[in-house]
Amino acid sequence: MIPIRDTTPSKTVPVVNNTIIGVNVVFFLVQLALGQSQNHFVYLYGLVPAKFTVPQVSAYFSVGQRILSLFTFMFLHGGFMHLIGNMWSLYIFGDNVEERLGPARYIAFYLLCGLASGMIHLLFNTHSNVPTIGASGAIAGVMGAYFILYPRSRILTLIPIIIIPWFVEIPAFFFLGIWFLLQILNAAGSSGHAGGIAWWAHIGGFVFGVLFLKLFDRIPVTGVTGRMRHATEKKRSRRFQVVKTDSGKEEAGLYGTLTITQYEAMVGARKLVTVPWGLRKRLYNVVVPQGIADGQVLRLKGVGKPKSDGTRGDMMLKIRVQHI
Repeated sequence: MIPIRDTTPSKTVPVVNNTIIGVNVVFFLVQLALGQSQNHFVYLYGLVPAKFTVPQVSAYFSVGQRILSLFTFMFLHGGFMHLIGNMWSLYIFGDNVEERLGPARYIAFYLLCGLASGMIHLLFNTHSNVPTIGASGAIAGVMGAYFILYPRSRILTLIPIIIIPWFVEIPAFFFLGIWFLLQILNAAGSSGHAGGIAWWAHIGGFVFGVLFLKLFDRIPVTGVTGRMRHATEKKRSRRFQVVKTDSGKEEAGLYGTLTITQYEAMVGARKLVTVPWGLRKRLYNVVVPQGIADGQVLRLKGVGKPKSDGTRGDMMLKIRVQHI
């Protein structure tokens, strides 16, 4: 299963999440620039359990170097696809978690999840001399937080069936639950680091993500967080939206909600709206007039269900102006 996007858009620009993605890309470019020296770089800054448990190995590293590697390992990657896979997952799930926690709490949360995943890996691979790298443990923590915060969100997922791509929206709790179960099954059926994948680090990151969320959610939001949220508020919502509709049994009309930002309510907007009804999904261009207020209704003529006389009912789109 390959996640494409979630259906819970963030209301603010995820500055910290985007910065983390950028730092990972920079580290990867540094790795590539090192050429033949890359292996030494990875061993120095990657997470090597033997650095902490084998005296003959730890003697070559200072205390500072060993502690530093507990954090730097989560910014290194073994290849382009490894980087892309991790950063794509962080892009999908991280913005919402950052919006909930705020930038300061989110960066601390992310680093602690990565650290916890590394410690779990050390626990299950005590004397390993193989460096572990990658952001997947920290990202697993973000996914664990998303699992708790947005279980009813839906994940647009690509499921390749031989050569046929199949796109389906899967509830977040089901998608992330299946992902977590697969990590457990893989860890149980291997040494925990088979095939170059630190399964126990993923499991630890996910579990500690849930625990840390409970902890960080109790920390009061500071004035800095409030100002950051206001400064990073998105001026526009997604141009393409899927409108979930409902209607009465005997009615031809359909009813749904269209979400826009305060800026769009003031200046107006154009949206591409998909209206799923039965097995069909029709696409419409909706013009939101400037100066529209929260709760006002737009009427889309002829978009509803068929009537007995061959005509169609209307669709009533209620405007919801989102507030941060």
